[in-house]
Amino acid sequence: MFKHFRGDLFGGITAGIVALPLALAFGVSSGLGPSAGLYGAIFISFFAALFGGTNTQISGPTAPMTAVSMVVIAGIVAINDGDINKALPAILTIFLLAGIMQIGLGLLGLGKYIKYIPYPVVSGFMTAIGVIILVTQILPAIGYYPKEDSEYVNRFMPDAEEEILENILKDEAGEGILVLEDFEETIKRADEITPADRQKEAKTLAAKDASGVVGTFKVLPRALKNINWLELGLALATIFIIYGFKRVTTAVPSTLVALILVSGIAYGFDLAYRPIEQIPSGLPLPNLEIFTAFKISSISPYIFTALTLALLGAIDSLLTSVVADNMTQTKHKPNKELVGQGIGNSVAALFGGIPGAGATIRTVVNINSGGKTKLSGMISGILLLMIFLALGPVASQIPAAVLAGILVTVGIGVMDYKGLKAIPYLPKDIKLGPIKLSSEVIIMLSVMVLSSVWNLVYAVGIGLVFASLMFMKKMGDLTAQRSDVKALSSEKAWADEKDFPKDLAKEVFIKHVKGPLFFGSTSEFQQLAQQIPYTATTVIIRLGRMQYLDQSGLYAMEDVLQDLKNNNVEVLLVAILEQPKYMMERIDIIPDLIAREHIFNDFKSCINWIERNIKNP
Repeated sequence: MFKHFRGDLFGGITAGIVALPLALAFGVSSGLGPSAGLYGAIFISFFAALFGGTNTQISGPTAPMTAVSMVVIAGIVAINDGDINKALPAILTIFLLAGIMQIGLGLLGLGKYIKYIPYPVVSGFMTAIGVIILVTQILPAIGYYPKEDSEYVNRFMPDAEEEILENILKDEAGEGILVLEDFEETIKRADEITPADRQKEAKTLAAKDASGVVGTFKVLPRALKNINWLELGLALATIFIIYGFKRVTTAVPSTLVALILVSGIAYGFDLAYRPIEQIPSGLPLPNLEIFTAFKISSISPYIFTALTLALLGAIDSLLTSVVADNMTQTKHKPNKELVGQGIGNSVAALFGGIPGAGATIRTVVNINSGGKTKLSGMISGILLLMIFLALGPVASQIPAAVLAGILVTVGIGVMDYKGLKAIPYLPKDIKLGPIKLSSEVIIMLSVMVLSSVWNLVYAVGIGLVFASLMFMKKMGDLTAQRSDVKALSSEKAWADEKDFPKDLAKEVFIKHVKGPLFFGSTSEFQQLAQQIPYTATTVIIRLGRMQYLDQSGLYAMEDVLQDLKNNNVEVLLVAILEQPKYMMERIDIIPDLIAREHIFNDFKSCINWIERNIKNP
């Protein structure tokens, strides 16, 4: 492990520095405060690296995991009368359960099945995450906090009194008191409610009503009339520096530069800004109330949400693992990676941290800075712990608007622009009367809209069901046989390939795609570029039996062709059918990666071209 210590040291330190402002921002955004983001970054980074299956992976809080966590936290806090301390044990129990579920997924060997989630569902979800983060940061970016607006809070006073009375009645029912027979007890308890209690409940209801995307838009007209121009200025300055500094250099993380510069100016000039919540000093301690205050009733409504967190973290991490593999020419162990992520999230939950996953940007930074082994991820976590212990009081002076500005850029960056740009070009395969629509676009937009304005968990479930139904319909319509996309080593020559020139066997390789190339069959195909020997100059891909190519398969095809092109391998396509050809033309695979003169109607004409253009050794 210590063979590459110098590279791991620089990689871990650089990744830790990049992670610091994001950890603080995600913690604030989640609702648990900046310390929760730091705890998550510290423990997930260290333990996911120690026990995981991707050597160069850097893990910690991420935008998708934070967005789902926000839903859990807001829901449980609302149930507990807006008291975050009262709600914390139940919240952390859900996070702990999600980590345990991830460990279970890894032990059961389910990591390999993550690939079956269709691209449009992932695309719609990621774009929704961006929208949620972007929209929910509007209010803190302009310095407006609904529960501190007394006029707005007073609107909820009748609802607050109703909520308080309902809680009294529930308590009496739990104690076996018959309200109608002993109404004086109810009156007595109601008389004990102070104006401060009513005000507190009204603030809770006001904050809940203004939460999320829909809540933000509800209160936005009022917020725009109450802009805090200093807070807005700090947020805009942060955004400007993050994007502007990247044009100067990428050697230093622009997010960290913005955090230090804007915070330093605000603090140095003694501006009347709003700081983030106080970060506690001293070593992090486990929250034992997870066990001592455990109630099954408080977490049972969130079991499915915990599973969603576990699956989302698995997808997020394994996608990052693939990126790391491509950069380092290694192969990760998916099930071991899930166990590592689960342990990291479980430990983070015990210490009050928000859940996370493998973080693509931080992993790329680690690799580019020299990280080679698991030690780099562990060093990243240790560095964050040292910063937490040494600079906690200093970090507590960071303006809340600065973190809002950072999150605005995160929201913009996390959206899937590749999927959005493809919307006009995807085939319209659904006909509703005179209107033709694309099923993949419908899935993507449905998941995006439902996730943004309704429920992240249910939206993904609906998207998966709809994608599965549409896929089955297409397969039925095409009467497609079971997908048969084999590894190159398993290929068997077709009848018309028996006379292929033997003297070209080391230079020209033939790949067959039999059956549809869709979201569940791309794995073997994606390894094609790595399977080609260095002696190859040409690859023939025979597509006469590939009836259907979906968006996931399309991008897999694009990646493979790009890799082959980068390796100076010529690609020839034979007998490509109408639908796959249409898809490849829509995103300019044809003619940008495959020239039209390299597309042949039959294998014989392809052989004639090879005999004319490729010299025998």
